Amino acid sequence: MKPLVLLSDAYGGHGGIAKFNRDLLTSLSSYPGLREATAIPRLMPFPPEPIPANLNYVTDGLGGKRRYLSAVLRSVLGRARKSDLIVCGHINLLPFAVLAKKLTGAKLALVIHGIDAWDPVARKGTSYSLHQVDAVIAVSKLTLDRFQGWAGLENVPSFVLPNSFEPGLFVPGPAPEALLDRYGLQRSDRILMTLGRLAGEQRRKGFDEVLEAMPSLLQDEPSLKYLIVGDGADRGRLEQKAARLGLEEAVVFTGMIKEEEKADHYRLADGFAMPSHGEGFGIVLLEAMACGIPVLASKADGSSEALMRGKLGILVNPSVPSEVELGIRRLLAKPKGEVPEELGYFSFGNYTARLHDILDRLGKPAIPQQGRGTGRRPSSIH
Repeated sequence: MKPLVLLSDAYGGHGGIAKFNRDLLTSLSSYPGLREATAIPRLMPFPPEPIPANLNYVTDGLGGKRRYLSAVLRSVLGRARKSDLIVCGHINLLPFAVLAKKLTGAKLALVIHGIDAWDPVARKGTSYSLHQVDAVIAVSKLTLDRFQGWAGLENVPSFVLPNSFEPGLFVPGPAPEALLDRYGLQRSDRILMTLGRLAGEQRRKGFDEVLEAMPSLLQDEPSLKYLIVGDGADRGRLEQKAARLGLEEAVVFTGMIKEEEKADHYRLADGFAMPSHGEGFGIVLLEAMACGIPVLASKADGSSEALMRGKLGILVNPSVPSEVELGIRRLLAKPKGEVPEELGYFSFGNYTARLHDILDRLGKPAIPQQGRGTGRRPSSIH
């Protein structure tokens, strides 16, 4: 197999999709049937992590759509000319992936993550591009079901490939004194935490829901602090909301942190709460649990799958304030330091095995189809 992977970001990227893409490329690079893989990211805001030896990581496409298009064309007319699988890492990159498919004759697999694929995409040419897709890989069954509900690709093979975490990096440990000092926290404080991008256009991570529960929670837990880890366009609004609720002393905004500091930030927390509305999966939930931190998530989106429908943590309806508040109280009553045994389901080894199985299936000759959008239900791997 000689795949070409088109990505938003991976090595040198930031956030959950970049993390998924790094895992994808690392696991792809260990596939026994691999000759060589080529990956082309659109973004690389930070210095890249070590890149697998048999991965050609092309950075000529950074800096805009035209540069990206040029990088894709140079690759498919050059080193990636004989690619037999195109992996499109984001639905927004689908036009580039379709072009690569036309020039190489390769199969095209689309990866979908969450709200990027939950609702119909109005972009010109999307319908044509979607019907060039030969397989769909989703991070959660909810995302796959939402996508299949509008995309008309029921006959296209589909697979669920949930996120993973690094078990050697995310492990329980004491709250680091240096971070307590950085944020003006005391060891006696009870710390509630949410980590995520503060995206102004979405507001779906659950920051508002936790802020609104804080005044009541502080009546019984006066030492409670809410640590909001991350940055984005919505930070100013959230800071104003915290002030309006009288929470200036109880809420700490850390801003963006380095990837290598994530595990230590989780270890600060007594509970990790993300009552979200639009999470495709929620890799941060896995990372927090691996650090021994009890977690709370939403029953309304894909994060319920990260918690195995409630087996690994507390699920609440984020649209019911009383349920969020009660859930946080239950969360803070749980002991920290315990890692659920079932969390091994999401280990990197299992992620790699799932991806290799998908690659095995995609490497088989295509079965002739009598048209797309009708007939049998999609296959899936869990």
